[in-house]
Amino acid sequence: MAIPYRSTPIFDEATLPAALRSEHRTKAGVWGVIRVIEGRLKLTCLDPASEVILTPDRPGLVLPEQPHFVEPLGAMRMQVDFYDQRPSL
Repeated sequence: MAIPYRSTPIFDEATLPAALRSEHRTKAGVWGVIRVIEGRLKLTCLDPASEVILTPDRPGLVLPEQPHFVEPLGAMRMQVDFYDQRPSL
């Protein structure tokens, strides 16, 4: 089982950094798992193109170097875990 090597602080709709709200990507060999603690968050991936609503029951997987951005849908709290191998959700 993969264990994250780093996690972000917990962000809410007010503290979510602008860098996460605009297009960005993980580094080569790095998977990200976006975990919503409460509320909802829209994850938009650009390659391949997709949109998904993340909830506490539905985390989002970001592949290495995959361009993406997130958008809070009202009040929410979330955190990103980073892995050096593909995690299971």
